[in-house]
Amino acid sequence: MTTSPFGRALCAMITPFDATGALDLDGAQKLAAHLVGEGCDGLVLSGTTGESPTTSDAEKSALIRAVREAIGDRGTIVAGVGTADTRHTLRLAREAEQAGADGLLVVSPYYSRPPQDALEAHFLEVADATGLPVMLYDIPGRTGTRIEPDTMIRLAGHERIVAVKDCAYDVLGSSKVISATSLAYYAGCEEWILPLYAVGGAGFVSTVANVAPRLLRSLLDAYDEGDTARATAAHQHVLPLVERVMADGLPGTVTAKALLAELGLPAGPVRGPLRPADPERVRGLRTAYEAVAVGGW
Repeated sequence: MTTSPFGRALCAMITPFDATGALDLDGAQKLAAHLVGEGCDGLVLSGTTGESPTTSDAEKSALIRAVREAIGDRGTIVAGVGTADTRHTLRLAREAEQAGADGLLVVSPYYSRPPQDALEAHFLEVADATGLPVMLYDIPGRTGTRIEPDTMIRLAGHERIVAVKDCAYDVLGSSKVISATSLAYYAGCEEWILPLYAVGGAGFVSTVANVAPRLLRSLLDAYDEGDTARATAAHQHVLPLVERVMADGLPGTVTAKALLAELGLPAGPVRGPLRPADPERVRGLRTAYEAVAVGGW
């Protein structure tokens, strides 16, 4: 099994806001402590689920500092710093290091769709900017650009490029990189957690872990204990909730925040252009959660 540099079970944490839409640092601390207490080894801040496109640089740094204060050394913090601009990404990387992050999540620059040589140069420049380990974020459905397997293999030669958040849905490509490098592959899509883990993955970075961290961790624990039947059962058990949160026509940020609010945990509104879930969607989310919560997982 691949070494997991940030732990195995990572939550792609939402960014709580208050009723006015301002950053809710007290809520972030409460939620972070809850997630770590429920089995998360680490938290990914200011990623897709954390609404990074609509939070300021100052808010990103303040969030890291607040969460670090709340969880201490009980969990790792991986800070999302990827943008469409290399200079901006470098600045965010240095600020995240100063704020107390343990690692950096760096998404492919979006919109400009750089070719592979430019993409490689971008990631190397970010990796050289700080002393922090880097998790590459491969999500071509959002960025428009795949980090090709051969590019991944070359990037793995950098001492600080240690991990990948994998949302490419390419078992052949991922398996090729896993077999050829020491990169830790984290499933970024919940239905991909068990399949990727079975071929040498390191764990997950999950949106659904905001509301079901213990269940998702139990899948990894069962597999590590050699109980593949129980791991498969956990995978199948959580799928209806995964579908509601991640594949029901709304972004995961919207659905995760709606369900967290139902559960009495910090969340708050989403920022535009996102819009809140309507009452019917919220009822469906609550029903799916309650069904999955039954069974002692």
